[in-house]
Amino acid sequence: MTYCVGIMLRQGLIMIADTRTNAGIDNISTYRKLHVLADTDERFCVVASAGNLSVTQLVLGMLAEGLPSLGADDPPRKIENMPTMFRAAQLIGEAVMEAGRQLKPALHAAGVSSGISLLFGGRIGNNQPQLFLIYDAGNFIECQKDSPFYQIGATQYGKPILDRAMNYDSTIDEAVKVGLLSFDSTIRSDKSVGLPFDVMVIRADPTLPIIKRRIEPQDPYMRALSDRWSVILNEGRQAIPNPPFLTDEEGTHAGDVVTLKSV
Repeated sequence: MTYCVGIMLRQGLIMIADTRTNAGIDNISTYRKLHVLADTDERFCVVASAGNLSVTQLVLGMLAEGLPSLGADDPPRKIENMPTMFRAAQLIGEAVMEAGRQLKPALHAAGVSSGISLLFGGRIGNNQPQLFLIYDAGNFIECQKDSPFYQIGATQYGKPILDRAMNYDSTIDEAVKVGLLSFDSTIRSDKSVGLPFDVMVIRADPTLPIIKRRIEPQDPYMRALSDRWSVILNEGRQAIPNPPFLTDEEGTHAGDVVTLKSV
């Protein structure tokens, strides 16, 4: 399984992905799921992947070599040649469809799940960073201000904190912290997701450097964040009053005495 998050803010774009892959409890390994597709002075594009690894690798290979040209004398179509992020997302969607056409019949016949999903983010030129969720069919949607994050993979455990704490006007610092908390919640409940995590931050100001960081299992900040979050959760639980309906009018707990009446 996998967990990847993309967060789109006024201040920029954050991408976080775990690295655990498994084909059973005795076959667990580390594989990078946050892939740089283009890194030049003029553009930076990255994709996070979840789902069938062979299909994902075929898609990445197609994008690296370039999809077939549309004209006899034209070069192969690559991310580095796309004029906009939207056109780049279309190219990735086309690669997803072609990879599915080649691999899915055999995978389905073997009873192997073939689905993938991708988070595609970055910037071209001096435009604001953009984030897209690309589905298994090759179609996609763009992240909007009202719901400024996308998740793929094991999304259920990390989503509640993102829903409560994330909005378009959050700062980069806060968003990275909340994003890592969502990962901490996920790895607590889903053993198929795990460290190391890859983090990339693309700020809205194109003059600022792009941050690329791998968070290892013994990373001191991640360990402190996890420990402190556990303490805060327990302190918050203890600070909330117990449900009043568990206490009767006499001031005793309803569960203190259980009387069985014969019928």
